[in-house]
Amino acid sequence: MAEFATIDQYIASFPTDEQRVLESIRETIHNTVPGLDETISYQMPTMRVNGKNLVHFAGWKHHISMYPLPAGDAEFEKSVAPYRAAKSTVKFPLNKPIPLDLVARIVELLAQRH
Repeated sequence: MAEFATIDQYIASFPTDEQRVLESIRETIHNTVPGLDETISYQMPTMRVNGKNLVHFAGWKHHISMYPLPAGDAEFEKSVAPYRAAKSTVKFPLNKPIPLDLVARIVELLAQRH
């Protein structure tokens, strides 16, 4: 497994189509919570606020994952249900458009709890 020093290096290691998807998620996260720091943690792109990890995202062969998944109201739970892979993980399949509005909502909820 390759070791990455930056999110740019991480994203560059993927095929072009996946790079675009990863960049769109990265941009959505930054637009949702401006001023986040970027790092690699657990060999995944990680966004930090005040020195603490806020959200991780990772590219896989068939999906993009985000961790952790915050608790939310019934409407939020319904919207994440098709993507929930574990209690605190969502997987967005690469063969469908990424719901960037849901990505933003996940990040908003995480930031509110941080």
